[in-house]
Amino acid sequence: MSTVAVVLAAVAAVALAVLRFRLVRVIVKGTSMLPTLRPGDRVLVRRVAARSLKRGDLVVFARPREERRSWMIKRVLAAPGDRVPRAEVPVLWGYQEPLVPPGRFVVVGDNPEVSYDSRQFGYLKAEALLGVVVGSRGSC
Repeated sequence: MSTVAVVLAAVAAVALAVLRFRLVRVIVKGTSMLPTLRPGDRVLVRRVAARSLKRGDLVVFARPREERRSWMIKRVLAAPGDRVPRAEVPVLWGYQEPLVPPGRFVVVGDNPEVSYDSRQFGYLKAEALLGVVVGSRGSC
């Protein structure tokens, strides 16, 4: 095998390892994101710094208040520095600050009748974040 082929193979292996660390595939369970996402849909999640998220992004995070880790997918309603959306998320009336504090997010499902989200648990901590959805593919 030539030196060029060995170098190309090594570069490809490193690139694949980096992509595997940066990208995660998650399968949607539940109906909280209908009609945007359906049970069985597959989404590609890019690990990102929480500070890069903005209103409207779909995010995957660890379910709050649960001992065993399971992932949830919701839409960012408010990011740090945004106005606290008390009208949409009444549980936030208990907080005095006018803006979402650093390291916190407000997340909601697109199907509010069945969604467990900030309307029940309040702010999402940035540490729970896995990443942002960058693509999806419907179930077969």
